[in-house]
Amino acid sequence: MNRPIELLRKYYPPDGSTYRLLLAHSGSVALKARKIAESLTAAGQTVDITFVEEAALLHDIGILHTHAPEIGCHGDLPYICHGIKGREILEQEGLGRHALVCERHIGVGLTLADIQNQNLPLPHREMAPLSIEEEIVAYSDLFFSKDPAKSGREKRADRVRSKLQKFGEAKVRIFDDWHQRFSLLPG
Repeated sequence: MNRPIELLRKYYPPDGSTYRLLLAHSGSVALKARKIAESLTAAGQTVDITFVEEAALLHDIGILHTHAPEIGCHGDLPYICHGIKGREILEQEGLGRHALVCERHIGVGLTLADIQNQNLPLPHREMAPLSIEEEIVAYSDLFFSKDPAKSGREKRADRVRSKLQKFGEAKVRIFDDWHQRFSLLPG
């Protein structure tokens, strides 16, 4: 668990507002993701709980390189690129599995068709969660904003669903499937 925090501190000055914002957001995502992973494990499913928590803490490590001044990021890349930048960073750190979570956590995942049809500034490849661990992190991330005014407050599922509507029914169906699998767990 210390390694993710050490990596965040390596790339973000710990006394900076962006670090605090990132840690608050990622900490909320990690807490929700860990609870889901523990519940699934208790129900008999195989989930790497430690990996889920680490990946959730690191999933947004690439935001520093994007242009999102409202959250203290003054890089050159469009915000949509934070996933691929995070993948690059974590691959350089020898965390290939964690790197894939960075790339695949955007919304409910980006398909090659999404990237091409929306002319997104991303590599032309599938970037949708494949493993249960990737799905848990992406799902958990949908519930927390990086907006400093909303830090730590979990969105209601109907609000998340409503925001996904603008990306089409296929995205909503993915969320609905995840929500059914992950929100009705005991505990």
